[in-house]
Amino acid sequence: MHKNSRLIMNKVLYDTEYLQLKSTTSKSGNPWVYAHRPNVTNVVVILPVCRDEILFLTEERPPLQAEDKGKYCIGLPAGLVGDERKGESIEEAIKAELKEEAGLIADKIEIKVNKAAGSSGCVSETCVIAIAYINDKNTVCPPVDDGGIIVDRVWIKKENILEWLNKKNAEGYVISSSTLGALFYLFAEEKL
Repeated sequence: MHKNSRLIMNKVLYDTEYLQLKSTTSKSGNPWVYAHRPNVTNVVVILPVCRDEILFLTEERPPLQAEDKGKYCIGLPAGLVGDERKGESIEEAIKAELKEEAGLIADKIEIKVNKAAGSSGCVSETCVIAIAYINDKNTVCPPVDDGGIIVDRVWIKKENILEWLNKKNAEGYVISSSTLGALFYLFAEEKL
């Protein structure tokens, strides 16, 4: 072990069925409090692509609304791995969440990143970002609204995404960092 390294210990400060508030100590010795999901192994975020269009979700996220950050959030189909379907793989979770939240089945799935963090100073959660290529955007089953969280689904042409996101952001919508990360991987590959 490096002489400046030390074992970082953590303890649970507050425990609920789905979320814990934990504390640890930073390398410099300062206390650090963060949120942790004890019942999941990972999170999946899926960017549905059908030819020249991408599917986005408009969501009402209670934490953002509670702190008056925005009434709506632009997101993507996503979900927790292993919370409802114990022992599921990342690939199984991607397929299940895409079908559940978008009513779609992918013809091809590409995992772009295995550990992306949205707010690494506040939560221990990381996510897998995947692109789901879909030949037919007609739904195979009615998608769920995820307890009222998902309020709309909209297909946007790739060439209009930046303009659309900027417009929504100017209207007060929050844009999830995982959505921006997924778009980065899609457009970076297309430029190569």
